[in-house]
Amino acid sequence: MGHNRNIEKGSRTALITGAAGGIGQCLTRRLAELGYQLILSGLNAEKLEIMARQLRERYDLRIETIPLDLARPEAAQELFTRVRVLGMHVDVLINNAGTFSFLDTLRTPVDRIEKILYLHSVTTTLTCRLFGAEMARRGTGGYILNMSSYSQWMPWPGLTVYSASKAYLKSFSVAFAKEVREEGIRVTAVCPAGVATDLYGLPLRWQRIGMRLGVLLSPDSCARRALRAMWRGKRCCVPGWWNRLFIPICRMMPMCILRIARKYTMKLQR
Repeated sequence: MGHNRNIEKGSRTALITGAAGGIGQCLTRRLAELGYQLILSGLNAEKLEIMARQLRERYDLRIETIPLDLARPEAAQELFTRVRVLGMHVDVLINNAGTFSFLDTLRTPVDRIEKILYLHSVTTTLTCRLFGAEMARRGTGGYILNMSSYSQWMPWPGLTVYSASKAYLKSFSVAFAKEVREEGIRVTAVCPAGVATDLYGLPLRWQRIGMRLGVLLSPDSCARRALRAMWRGKRCCVPGWWNRLFIPICRMMPMCILRIARKYTMKLQR
């Protein structure tokens, strides 16, 4: 498998889900800069097409869009079929699409729970299975990047379903990486902490303040670190050394502190 940074322009293809905004948009731009043909998938057809048009004009590459709701049991197969119809072979698969929820499980609508589990766990697992099998069959290797979350080390009230789905994704990715290594496929789980995107519902002003204070990473910084870990074949990446430092603290957080925090965070649940 040739080195990713030295590819001939347009000779390889990357598929990015959740490509229309945030980290996904930054991953998309960075891959276009490297000369990858792109397949962009996500919910917002208009945003995807605007982005595709801009990238075509700037980089003169083939950029396709597949607007799709990936939070459904049949979504992975639909995505795989539509890529085959395009006649394209995926060399880099990036499962970035995600949704956030901060709400006690008993108050969370059933359809929201289903959406989180389908999107983060079922669809991602099945796209890894489908596209990974095709990479192995072609014998050219490939890369898979799965967007997990730092919250997997924070199974706290309100984050229950979200953090559990992300913990599954990290666990699956690390084990899957060991299974497909002999096929020349590298699998990486990225576990970012706070990132300045619209995912958490933070106003733009607070996103900027968070970045200035160093509490939030910029989406592009997260994308850059994620791709670097993927090219290096790392199985798990936590962007930011300071975030890696706090993992043991998150794991050992005593219930008395969580109870105090819960009093203040209950009003933020939605």
